[in-house]
Amino acid sequence: MADYKNTLNLPKTDFPMRGNLPKREPEILKWWQDHDIYRKQRAAFAGRKKYILHDGPPYANGVIHVGHALNKTLKDIIVKSRHLLGYDSPYLPGWDCHGLPIEQKVEQKIGKPGKQVGAAEFRAACRTFAGEQVAVQKAGFVRMGVFGSWDRPYLTMDFATEAGIVRGLREIVAAGHIRRGFKPINWCFACESSLAEAEVEYQDKKSHSLDVRFAVADVAALLTRMNADIRPQSVDVVIWTTTPWTLPANVAVALHPESEYVLAETGGRFFVVAAALVEPLKARWQSAGQWTIHGRARGGALDRLVLVHPFEAREVPLVNGEHVALDAGTGCVHTASAHGVEDYEVCRGYGIEMIDIVRANGRYRDDVPHFAAMTVHEAEAAIIALLESRDRLVQVSTLTHSYPHCWRHKIPTIYRATTQWFIAMDAQELRKTALAGLESVRFTPQWGRSRLTNMIAKRPDWCISRQRYWGVPLCFVAHRESGALHPDILAIMEQAAAAIAGKGIEAWFDLPLDALIPESDCADYEKLNDVLDVWFDSGISHYAVLRERPELAHPADLCLEGSDQHRGWFQSSLLTDSAIAGRPPYKALLTHGFAVDEQGRKMSKSLGNVVDPAKVVARMGADVLRLWVCSADYSAEVSLSENILGQRADAYRRIRNTCRFLLANLHDFDPATDQVPFAAMVALDQYAIATAHELQERLKQLYRDYEFHSIYQLLFNFCTVTMGSFYLDVIKDRQYTIAREACARRSAQTAIYHILEAMVRWLAPILSFTAEEIWRHLPGEREESVFLTTFWEGLHPLRESALESTDWQQIITLRDSVNGELEKARNEGVIGGSLQAALDLVVPPPLYPLLMKLGAELRFALIVSSVHLREGEPLQVHVRQAAGRKCERCWHYTTDVGEDPDHPTVCRRCIDNITGKGEKRVYL
Repeated sequence: MADYKNTLNLPKTDFPMRGNLPKREPEILKWWQDHDIYRKQRAAFAGRKKYILHDGPPYANGVIHVGHALNKTLKDIIVKSRHLLGYDSPYLPGWDCHGLPIEQKVEQKIGKPGKQVGAAEFRAACRTFAGEQVAVQKAGFVRMGVFGSWDRPYLTMDFATEAGIVRGLREIVAAGHIRRGFKPINWCFACESSLAEAEVEYQDKKSHSLDVRFAVADVAALLTRMNADIRPQSVDVVIWTTTPWTLPANVAVALHPESEYVLAETGGRFFVVAAALVEPLKARWQSAGQWTIHGRARGGALDRLVLVHPFEAREVPLVNGEHVALDAGTGCVHTASAHGVEDYEVCRGYGIEMIDIVRANGRYRDDVPHFAAMTVHEAEAAIIALLESRDRLVQVSTLTHSYPHCWRHKIPTIYRATTQWFIAMDAQELRKTALAGLESVRFTPQWGRSRLTNMIAKRPDWCISRQRYWGVPLCFVAHRESGALHPDILAIMEQAAAAIAGKGIEAWFDLPLDALIPESDCADYEKLNDVLDVWFDSGISHYAVLRERPELAHPADLCLEGSDQHRGWFQSSLLTDSAIAGRPPYKALLTHGFAVDEQGRKMSKSLGNVVDPAKVVARMGADVLRLWVCSADYSAEVSLSENILGQRADAYRRIRNTCRFLLANLHDFDPATDQVPFAAMVALDQYAIATAHELQERLKQLYRDYEFHSIYQLLFNFCTVTMGSFYLDVIKDRQYTIAREACARRSAQTAIYHILEAMVRWLAPILSFTAEEIWRHLPGEREESVFLTTFWEGLHPLRESALESTDWQQIITLRDSVNGELEKARNEGVIGGSLQAALDLVVPPPLYPLLMKLGAELRFALIVSSVHLREGEPLQVHVRQAAGRKCERCWHYTTDVGEDPDHPTVCRRCIDNITGKGEKRVYL
């Protein structure tokens, strides 16, 4: 008996079924590095239109976490897809290298600067530590398959960048946006530094709640202004506070000028509170006695009346403030201008000087009566006891409320008055400029626009100075008395920047004052050693990096970061460039949510739900993690768990095996000699190419619009449905059984070739390692790497084809109906495999001409041995056993098996394919 196996065109490929990504990806990564593929990509795309994604620098501290993996992979997908679209899109990764977290790590290692170690040695240790952290994180990003200028990224601690940061500040000084102020700002005791708005987060805090009596100094004057019907000897104005530690710094009590206040009596005591809060106060004070109202007045009528501080030898005035609210408290607001922004603004309007009593470490100064050297939190119990002893305490309790915390130390902050330097939001209309600039920015998702706009509209002046060691100095020389900057400050800053460009920030601290200004000025001026807020470092990167690196461009086409950067880098970048150039540094902003577990919970070690990207990569491969990133709707929080990773691993295998099947059917195909012209191809192959063309056009737009989760869905559907469930299923017979050189077989191979050439490119931004692996197994001459190419141009829409796209949709719909009936017949034992079946179809009139047009080829679409058609309504599918014998070679059941004595076990069609030029196909 003849062995017909060798006459079949069975699939064959060295492309392995198992990805074995943890082993294979490092080999591909080394190949990219050894062959310098990123540099070759830059050369290949040089001269094309640029697309610049500007990297918001991650902080150089710790190994990469899943948020890093999400962020960097999204960026990599965008940059790689822009190359497919024909852009020159270099990616310059960056790192934020200055700031408090690094200082803290170094302090733990070598001690505090100025105490256990000198300042210069400390800064050098910080620089070394930051460099080590950059190396650790870079290795993690590179292993994820992220392309970029890893050999020379931008670091905010590079000497040139540090100089650029100073020069950027100089531009802002020149534009008149800088001011000096002594005002309350958020202060962290652990940091011993001021905090920017972006460094403050709100958490619940339990606080003391006190109602405190302030005695009225001139009772007669109060009674007159309130039209009182009684003449008591003493009256108190009752304030409410949740920060008892600020009472020693009290300088006023604020009332709303338009609100009504009452003189009330209960239990023999007379006091003033807001009329609207009488009932809530009765409940809070648990007052059993009768409340009698003896007088009323607007807050404006009580302005400047004098009160007596409850325990300090100090008189304080009643003042009017629009900020006074009546949703809680007494309507009489304790005012300590050193410890509240609104307090400060009100007192400044009245010319009331603040009392500054709290040191940077959170302790009262040594000259503070009663509480000298205590921490402000320790003092609260002593303050309450003192108020009780002086009969000034009405009520004390606790309440839980939202309160600002340091985002690094997770401890409550305070407002503390210090001398700081600010970028003014309104003095030179910076706020207006920034808001106007945002109108031209494209936001993805759209809600980012209102979020950032609202933040800019409401934000206070930006405090840019910090009292730390590891940071870029402001390079200011200021008058010792007035605090005004030196008249030659711009020249001083340029001189400092030039020195820093050569030696780094240490150059500023080494520069003597008389090297910066005339010796005659030295007695009146001082060199300031404050450093810049780290958000300024990264926020000025559009000036220090985008404008300086020749491969980049300003403004950037896109900035992409987590949604928290609306209050961080997006904002600092916008404000600095608006101050310098009068416009945003980006054309578009994309924000993504945070990684959470499958239940939507934030990842934390205590919950045990943290997913370590390094462990995922080591166990499953980077491409599985990258597929997870692509599949996620990043506009909301992004769920990740072992279960989700398992699902993505299954999807990866489906995509990989589809590509493997396509490759396996190209083992003997040479595109230089074996391609069939589109017009001469079998109709089904034309449809497959046209379907891929239509999909590619959709994918191009989705890549442009950053709709990656839609790309994932379309690619997965293309592999499983369009290819797996239809096209590849149908063409197996033609691929395997038709004569090797037959046009019908080469037609299918031509379609497979073009689809795979297109598909490997679609996958490259997402499954970068796998795409490179596929690339090596494709036939024909080609570029060295898939990342040196653009979208494939060998696809075509249907034109002058024997069948239209709508025809194929009808055939696919019919297949679904037939498959359902075949499954029933299989379950009932009527048939085994589908090729044992013959079909009797009753077909509705609209479909009948199409199916008749296909003739005998219809059976190949339905994968049965024969089909008999009859026109009628409705559609009916009848399954019966096919007549004849099973062909040993093609497995179809036909009545002509055995007619040829030389081939007694095969059908006539197979004999023609073995001995002749092969059968012809028109449609399938």
